[in-house]
Amino acid sequence: MKRERLDFLADNPLYTKRFAWYVGRRCRSATIKDVARELKLDWHTVKELEMQYMRAQLERAGKPVPKVIGIDEISVRKRHTYRIVVSDLIRERPIWFGGADRSEASMRQFYDWLGKTKAKRIRLAVMDMWKPFRNVTQERSPQTAILFDKFHVLRHLNEALDQVRKREYARLKGRERRYIKGQKYTLLSARENLTLDGRRALKVLLAANKRLNTAYLLKESFGQLWSYERAAWARRFFENWRASLKWQRLAPYEKFAEMIDRHWDGIAAYCEPENKVSLGFVEGLNNKIRVLQRRAYGLRDEEYLRLKVLTCMLPAI
Repeated sequence: MKRERLDFLADNPLYTKRFAWYVGRRCRSATIKDVARELKLDWHTVKELEMQYMRAQLERAGKPVPKVIGIDEISVRKRHTYRIVVSDLIRERPIWFGGADRSEASMRQFYDWLGKTKAKRIRLAVMDMWKPFRNVTQERSPQTAILFDKFHVLRHLNEALDQVRKREYARLKGRERRYIKGQKYTLLSARENLTLDGRRALKVLLAANKRLNTAYLLKESFGQLWSYERAAWARRFFENWRASLKWQRLAPYEKFAEMIDRHWDGIAAYCEPENKVSLGFVEGLNNKIRVLQRRAYGLRDEEYLRLKVLTCMLPAI
């Protein structure tokens, strides 16, 4: 007896590849359960066909040779269980998902997968200020410039502003607290994102509390740091911003300024013309991954999650 492998059949020989690609395209915008109900198929069959489709997408995309990478971690379950996601910021797609946590050992797995030759071609790595990411990048790819992600830096600044708000709420008593109570997100949101009622509440809050008014104005002005094209001018702006903290009694802001000073090289790197990359892609990818996780709520197959993450930016077959 002889058995012949037919190229037009999927891994499940009851279905063709064309049908598997159709199932995979439907699963890009719908859950497995919805597609199974629509096509009157078993849930496991739909999942198997979708995974074959995603593997075909990765095979067509080929192994990347990135020059600018973004490194971040995502939480895959409770109790601080993380996986590392590495993206190609020029082609704007994730290229690696893995590791057991966000340690140096997990970060080394990416560079082992990429190889020494391709690691030498990386000229810029965008990341948060997590030390293991920086240490391994400098160890495995010493020519790579480190750039700290603007959105992670501003997140620390928002946390400092929130600490000021909590301290002011604890300091005040009685009716004086009513201006601060329930205004956390009004204070932390960008002004252009607030509704008309939110802007009114913000105006009343800032008029009622001088220290919060100062902290809010300092937070809003700090974003100007990424508009400079020369590191010397950016440093002068930061020193002036830091000097304005004097006599303001804003301890969380002083702690934030010390952190920025320690990591200055990774922030000033954005002033170089060749480092003007889209810093919002990594944060946008995280939001997209959280949507995928909510859609696949209860699914414990990490290989399925890996394929979903790596193919979420690839073109459909």
